[in-house]
Amino acid sequence: MKLYNSYSRQVENFQPIDSSNVKMYVCGITPYDTTHLGHAFVYVTFDALKQFLEFKGYKVTYTQNVTDIDDDILKRAKRDGKNWQELGNFWTGKFLNDLKSLNVKMPDHYIKATEAMSEIIEMVSTLIKKGFAYEVNGNVYFEVSKFPDYGKLSKFSQDQMTQLLKERGGNPDDPNKKAPLDFLLWQKSKEDEPFWDSPFSKGRPGWHIECSAMIKRTLGEQIDIHGGGMDLIYPHHESELAQSEAYSGKKPFVKNWMHIAMVSYQGEKMSKSLGNLVLVYDLLKKYSPNAIRLMLLLNHYRKPWEYTEEQMKKAQEIIDKLETNFRHTPERWEAKLQTEDRLLSGLEEDFNTGFALKRLIDESAKNPSKTKAGFELLGFRFLDF
Repeated sequence: MKLYNSYSRQVENFQPIDSSNVKMYVCGITPYDTTHLGHAFVYVTFDALKQFLEFKGYKVTYTQNVTDIDDDILKRAKRDGKNWQELGNFWTGKFLNDLKSLNVKMPDHYIKATEAMSEIIEMVSTLIKKGFAYEVNGNVYFEVSKFPDYGKLSKFSQDQMTQLLKERGGNPDDPNKKAPLDFLLWQKSKEDEPFWDSPFSKGRPGWHIECSAMIKRTLGEQIDIHGGGMDLIYPHHESELAQSEAYSGKKPFVKNWMHIAMVSYQGEKMSKSLGNLVLVYDLLKKYSPNAIRLMLLLNHYRKPWEYTEEQMKKAQEIIDKLETNFRHTPERWEAKLQTEDRLLSGLEEDFNTGFALKRLIDESAKNPSKTKAGFELLGFRFLDF
């Protein structure tokens, strides 16, 4: 099997560190709002990938996180007059219900940042001791100049990273920093904010260190696949790579970085800030879970695409036809898929789900039993009649 590696920017043969166990981590949500189609594209893709890897004979240990303490959550809780924990739990529940409706299985580990606080504090303490981090006024920063490989994942220049940092919630002008690109590992909490005791201050973790700590806790210091949206490459994943390798001294922290392309709607990237959202909850009122899943997986995970209602209608028509074909499948036609089956060849080549699904659709009338098994391999669920 071959997968594109965002670090090398090449399609590479997939060889896990431990052939008996693929360790996969995918950045989860910050739960202060609802689930849109861009979220669904990420998590449906990795759900299907896990099932395909298991079909190929790998044991897969999959961790997904919840960033349940964050500036955005605290701002939204204050705006709405709600407790930040109750707000996070509410939106996490809505998110999980949406994904369950799309036949997405729960990861092996589903962990909140607040559940890994001891690991976070230990990692920050170690980075200070090893000379990669410094404390100023209760805040702790990672010193980017001490890690020569910083920028190797994103391939951005320092000027590009500084500009992106401003656009993506960072503060290159923070007077406590030694340099603009240094990033927060721990921040001192304000009087009215939640805090955890630490050797540095009564405070809370920075965004990036949370994922490193949750990976260490559930998967270890090196993993095979690290996934998330394309917009997380910088600053999140760039910083995560630096602090994890600085902490452990082991390289690579991640063998294969896998990033999912952005979904657009009405000419712009779908995002909460723009408000141009297509919500999974609303789609489920009109279309079946299988149709939504099909519409998503007909797109290659690395290719940006724009949602239209016509795509959704077409996907529902295809699913309706497939259900008719599968309903009349005689038991004696039952056939098992083999890992080398030509119908699945697209999945071997950089997990091209669209290519594989189009082959399955074309074959479904002639061989409904085998193609039904192919769809089920990718997480579709059909009633047995």
